[in-house]
Amino acid sequence: MANPQRILVVIDPTATAQPALERAASLAKLAGARLELFVCDYDATLRESRALGPDAVAKARAAFIESRLRRLHELAEPVQANGVDATVDARWGHPLHEAIVAKAVEWGADLVVKDTHYHSVLKRSILTNTDWSLIRHCPAALMLVKPRAPAAKPCVLAAIDPLHERDTAKSLDKKILATASALCATTGGELHVFHTFDITPVIAASTEAMMMPMALPIVEITDAMNAEHTAAVHELTDALPLPRDRVHTMQGGAREQLLALTDRLRADVVVMGAVSRSGVERLFIGSTAEEVLDRVPCDLLIVKADGFTPPP
Repeated sequence: MANPQRILVVIDPTATAQPALERAASLAKLAGARLELFVCDYDATLRESRALGPDAVAKARAAFIESRLRRLHELAEPVQANGVDATVDARWGHPLHEAIVAKAVEWGADLVVKDTHYHSVLKRSILTNTDWSLIRHCPAALMLVKPRAPAAKPCVLAAIDPLHERDTAKSLDKKILATASALCATTGGELHVFHTFDITPVIAASTEAMMMPMALPIVEITDAMNAEHTAAVHELTDALPLPRDRVHTMQGGAREQLLALTDRLRADVVVMGAVSRSGVERLFIGSTAEEVLDRVPCDLLIVKADGFTPPP
């Protein structure tokens, strides 16, 4: 997805504002990529029934989808007028995430763009079941767009985990950095890199292993872990034209540190990775907390590992 050539944008046919379309159209224009506006919709009242009969149901469904296509053409017109190669497609299907994944695979999408629901009172975006299902199952990179305009020079924050034990996770870090770097090159943005480590599990394990209670060398343990993690991060980032002051290796919980850094930098996009695992709660590298995904105030770009296969 480093340089996307096919961007699939999921349109909400019931919404007036279309932040995902705005973001996708802008990226397509800058990258010279093709754009497809896609609606998959479903109306439970148009299921087959004895009252309507199969022919009547088929005609009603066709008229329903035709109305969605008309809306897509209306949305596509200004995008096409701006010089973007934009096409449209509308389908009947349920559940939504399965139709989106099928379309992405069929069309060969490099990137799927979808908006999220925002609740200003809670100061958070609520990821729907469809969002979570796409995170787990969509093989293409996935951008979840928040309803706010990006900066003229967007800040892109790449979250990595270079000391993770899985080989797929290690190669994924390079893909995350490549994707974030390419996004910056396309948009004229500024790249930052984030990694955090937590000494709490190490302290807990050391305490349990001791036969007699005694004071642990907390400062020495923290310094040693900081040196190890910083060296691993620099090994990855030194290959990039990236100043060290934009590489943030932090100590503490991933959720708290990522949220704090996102706010401090006023980040426009957080890029993080996903590998194939059995549970959503263990899907992310760099942050495993659902609250991080809901609470970051900016767009999320989820990059999948090479050879990604959806978990059961």
